[in-house]
Parts: sequence; C-alpha cells; structure tokens
Amino acid sequence: MADSVARPTIASIAAEAGVSVPTVSKVLNGRADVADATRARVEEVVSRHGYRRRSRGPARSGPGMIDLVFHEITNEWSMEIIRAVEENAATVGAGMVLSELGGRHRPAQDWLDNVLARRPLGVILVLARLTDAQHDQLESRGIPSVVVDTDGEPHPGVPAVGSTNWDGGLAATKHLIDLGHRRIAVISGQPDVLCSRARVDGYRSALERAGIDYEPDLVRWGDFYIWRGEDHARDLLSRDDRPTAIFAGSDMQAVGVLRAARELGLRVPEDLSVVGYDDLPIASWYSPTLTTVHQPLRQMAATATQMLLTLARGEQPSALRVDLATELVVRESTAPPPAEFT
Repeated sequence: MADSVARPTIASIAAEAGVSVPTVSKVLNGRADVADATRARVEEVVSRHGYRRRSRGPARSGPGMIDLVFHEITNEWSMEIIRAVEENAATVGAGMVLSELGGRHRPAQDWLDNVLARRPLGVILVLARLTDAQHDQLESRGIPSVVVDTDGEPHPGVPAVGSTNWDGGLAATKHLIDLGHRRIAVISGQPDVLCSRARVDGYRSALERAGIDYEPDLVRWGDFYIWRGEDHARDLLSRDDRPTAIFAGSDMQAVGVLRAARELGLRVPEDLSVVGYDDLPIASWYSPTLTTVHQPLRQMAATATQMLLTLARGEQPSALRVDLATELVVRESTAPPPAEFT
C-alpha cells in the first residue's frame, strides 16, 4: 500500500506544483501554451519525484520516428551517419526526423518542446548532449536517448558510441615518425570536444614514445572544416622552421592543408606529408589520395540506432559505452621527408 501511495501521479504532481492536471499534461506532452515559470515549476516537481510516464503500449499511429540531432550538419561526415541511421531505422519501419543545433552542443528548450510534442521512439545526438535537466525531461516521458561521438561525458545511464580516437591519433603520428618525420604539426577540432582532445593526446603520446619533444606551437585548434585547416596550414607552412608533416583532425581539414601547400608551392608528399581523419569518400577521390585514419562512422551510427531501438522496447543494451576500432589507411599523401630535413 505504501508503494502505491509513494508513486507519483499526474494528479499528485499537479497538486504539489499548484496547477491543474491538464497543465501538467501539457508540460509532459511538450505543449507550447504553458508559461515558462509554470513549466519550470512542474518540471522541478516531475524531476524531484522521478516521475516516469507509464508505458501503455504503442501510443503512436505507426512504428514511430527517431529524432537524429547534429550539433551541425556538414559535408560527407554527416551524410555517412544520416544514411546509417535511416537504414537501420527502416528495418523496423521507423522514420527519422533530422535536426541541427546551429553549431551548439546543447539543445535549446524549443527543440526539446518539439521532441516532447512528437513523442518519438527516441533521440540520437551527434557531437551534442543533453543537460541533466533535459535528460530528466525526456526520461520522465519514456523517451530514451543515445549519444554518438559525444563532445564530453554524457549523463550517467545514457548509452554513448564513439571510436578509439586516442589510438587513431597515435597511429597517424607513429606512421609519420616511422617515415622519418620529426617536425610534425597537428590541426584538430575544438579543444572542448572530447574526440579533438583524444586525437591530440594520441599525437603527443606518439612523439613522447619516439623521444621527440612536444612543441605546443605545432598544435592548432579550430574546427573540422576545410577553411580552418587551410588557414592553420598556411600559417604553419610559412614558418622558417616549417613542419615536414601535418596530421589533420579530419579529412576536410586535410583538404584545406593540401590547398595551402599548393598555394605555397609545396608538393605533397615530396615536400610535405599529410594525414587526415575519418576516411570519407573524398579521401580516395582527391589527388594525391589521402592517407587517413578510418573512423567507422556508419557502424557507429548503426550501433547507436540499434541501442536506441533496444531501449524503445523497454530493454537494456548489452553495454552503455562502445568505442569502435579505428584503422590507419595509407595512400599517396605521405612519404619520407625531404633530404634536407633528415
């Protein structure tokens, strides 16, 4: 008897928050016609009591939708993930809703309100994650979430799928060291993004293992796009003591490095070796073809989708943290350094 009394209900939440039952229902369903202060008060009571909507079987007409949320949708990197999520969702007849956060790593409340109103099967976040309060709001409605390539530590209990970024950074740098390079620069993504830091950590470890001094001035942070790779490479390659090799944190950055090298009259790989990251289709289309670290983006997205579908069935996935293996793919853009640098 005590358990049934202790279990929160919509009516008890309404009474404690000092609002009507329909108002609580509107908040739980993501309706916009609730004042912000009232919504916050209801959410606080819902969170404090750990309220979860009871499952009463499929409440949707049809198999449901998956919300796929990117911090930013760009180039082929995003398309690899979109294709894999769509393909795996289709195996159970589910559709997909695609959202972008405009470069932010935390969703805004209006995005969350739309998700609550749609009541999807679940949410997959790419290079983004929910705040604890947002996670609690989804959880209280029975909407699971999974993170792909998280920018930081996700909420405890939220499954996350990534790749072995440290290993990838180590392998890329070791390959250049084994070729004879000693002045190796790295251009990575944002310093507050987990995969960016992990790749640079792998780079640094490879240098230390080879007895090569780590030079902070050869480490550049920015984003994973062509123009930032080009800007950083132009600066690095204009130095009197320029690097003989650059490890770029993405294939798109690496393309920017190739453009800067061409602009400065440097040949790749004769004068400069370049390694990318991701192994997007462009890596084998570009000339010279790009040595890169293969990141299994499609497998990462497929794994995340399967995890989400498992959660949507009310089951638990076999693991909450999955890091898939990366692999160095050697092509034409790397070679020993010029004789004058050896």
